Amino acid sequence: MQFDQLKRREFITLLGGAATAWPLAVRAQQPERTRRISVLMSSNVEPDLQTGLAAFVQVLEQLGWAEGRNVRIETRWAGGDARQIRAYAADLAALAPDVILVNGVAAMGPLLEATHTIPIVFCGVADPVGAGLVDSLARPGGNATGFLIFEYSLSGKWLELLKEIAPGVTRAAILRDANISAGIGQFAVMQAVAPGLGVDVSAINMRDAAEIERGVTAFARSPNGGLILTGSALALVHRDLIIALAARYKLPAVYHRRYFVNVGGLISYGYNVVDHFRGAAGYVDRILKGEKPADLPVQAPTKYELVVNLKTAKALGIDVPPSLLARADDVIE
Repeated sequence: MQFDQLKRREFITLLGGAATAWPLAVRAQQPERTRRISVLMSSNVEPDLQTGLAAFVQVLEQLGWAEGRNVRIETRWAGGDARQIRAYAADLAALAPDVILVNGVAAMGPLLEATHTIPIVFCGVADPVGAGLVDSLARPGGNATGFLIFEYSLSGKWLELLKEIAPGVTRAAILRDANISAGIGQFAVMQAVAPGLGVDVSAINMRDAAEIERGVTAFARSPNGGLILTGSALALVHRDLIIALAARYKLPAVYHRRYFVNVGGLISYGYNVVDHFRGAAGYVDRILKGEKPADLPVQAPTKYELVVNLKTAKALGIDVPPSLLARADDVIE
């Protein structure tokens, strides 16, 4: 009888130990929760943006977020189409991802209309405060933060570069998207510095390809002209047309980032796209780990790069000043 009681007690003890250990074993075997990142690209699929997204994924992996293991990334390219941007913004918000990465100011308004709670990290935005996207750069507030492509003062530098690479220029057409605050702000800065450089500036809006071609063609009828392409999703959408028009009418042109020079533009001065996406990955990581966009300051570039295309300069009959070549971060020959 005592033996039976002893065996009964051992069985109960064993059963209790198994009941305690079993949930621990099950928890250990449960897969890590998959987090969802949605990506909305305002513009066309462009090689430098694809490179930037690849860098974004690479940095996330270095920080412990691997596609297919603990994170799922869904990307939409809107091609600069306002209706498509709005539709994608609504669709992505409805998916309720853990965070949204967005490139381009054109998508920010629709996204903020679609959600006030999902964290948003932006790249490719010039004036988030003026556009009403954040309260301030230091304390964004709300559910969005990210990375500036430049401050408006840089726009004056583009006009200076145009005058430096083509001293005979006395007229400059500024290609801009007038429907975003950045398009207005960039043009305003160039208007302010133009008199001191002896240059008369005028705006060409980029609503569609026909408007761009009419505007540049009319501008080119008078001599001593040059172009400046400001930053926007439409600049990328109409990239090939603008570079072709500059070549056709032999107009020296300054661009806001190096990709335009890589594909035939004359000169660019601007931010590094890949650096922006790397920084965005760091912010996405911090948000996934519990930090809030409201507490992450909007960051401006710490360095701008100057790129010159000597082949294009030769086609335009331009002798690039040695002092300018010496400052260039890259020279395409």
